[in-house]
Amino acid sequence: MIRTHDVLIVGGGLVGASLAIALDGLPLDVAMVEATPPGDLPAVFDQRNLSLAAASVNALGALGVMQELRAPAGPIRRIHVSRAGDFGSVRLEASDYGREAFGQVVVARDFGEALEARLAQLPRLVRYRPARFVALEGEDGEARGVRLATAEGELQLRARLVVAADGTRSGLREALGIGTRTHDYGQTLFVARVRGERAPDGTAFERFTDSGPTALLPRGDRAFGVVHGVPTAQAAEVAALDEAGWLARIQQVFGWRAGRLVASGERSAYPIAAVVADELVAPRAVLLGNAAQTIHPIGAQGFNLGLRDALTLAELLRAHAGDPGEAALLQRHAQRRSEDRERTLAFSHGLARITGNASPLLRPLRSLGLLAADRAGWLQAWLVGGAMGFRGDVPELCR
Repeated sequence: MIRTHDVLIVGGGLVGASLAIALDGLPLDVAMVEATPPGDLPAVFDQRNLSLAAASVNALGALGVMQELRAPAGPIRRIHVSRAGDFGSVRLEASDYGREAFGQVVVARDFGEALEARLAQLPRLVRYRPARFVALEGEDGEARGVRLATAEGELQLRARLVVAADGTRSGLREALGIGTRTHDYGQTLFVARVRGERAPDGTAFERFTDSGPTALLPRGDRAFGVVHGVPTAQAAEVAALDEAGWLARIQQVFGWRAGRLVASGERSAYPIAAVVADELVAPRAVLLGNAAQTIHPIGAQGFNLGLRDALTLAELLRAHAGDPGEAALLQRHAQRRSEDRERTLAFSHGLARITGNASPLLRPLRSLGLLAADRAGWLQAWLVGGAMGFRGDVPELCR
């Protein structure tokens, strides 16, 4: 007999796992398809630094995930933004807005372990692992057929709602026939843990250059998380630098704002491209996270946006007593996500384009923009609201 699930989540990464946790307690049969076997974490849970906006911290605390972190998170108490070659800077203080922090910095692996610990507390969640999505079958008015590849062979399931949380190269999105718009930024991001002569003081630095953005994030282990963007044509050269050369490069970008940088861990490199789905929903299916939109990591908006996707869907399902794959419900989800999604996409893409443009004609305009953002209260408030994840129709758990 073919088993039918109310909700089948394809993908057990950041967003898929968060959705499974958010659905706990609902009268729904929920299952998750994961590529990794028990005891292993998905590859996304590596040494990257996740900047969790305040709205995300609120939600993950309510879901019991933050409490499972074994390593301390690093609070972002202030944000300093500048661009090489332009005058002016933006400085934002969380205390000016009655908050202790704008958000928290966590290491992806630590966060993955916290999610896994929380998932282990959900006795009703069915986990197919290791398993891989293979194909969709027809929709019979009540559920969709789904085929999985497992260690024991092919498995057939039915699902009233299928959730694509399987990342940028989503096989489920392709099977649904949903097209994408792609923009290659021609940049590669290097990520590393860097230690300085002095510990972070809660300041997150964002420094823009002609080559791309560089961020210095305050981790909870008294080190910095570095995210350094370079033109892809220079990626091999940067990867070949020894530790001293790498530290000198980062020091040159930031100057001495954070003091002397003295040691670095291993570097990882990630090419950057935006991939945006043309639709968020299809019959009995919905796209979340990177399957719905993979954006430039500038401003650290990606995971926070994907989490709000998942929490909005969970909120709608919590208020809906009927069919979880009902077309009207999925359309409400798409409508609710529209404003937040479009604003975040526009912010991320626009900031990446204007800050990385080397044209001297843009320098005075960018400088005036930095000065205005530093001095205009209303503009700062708008930037802070976006940075903390309070943009558009925010899920209740985020508030």
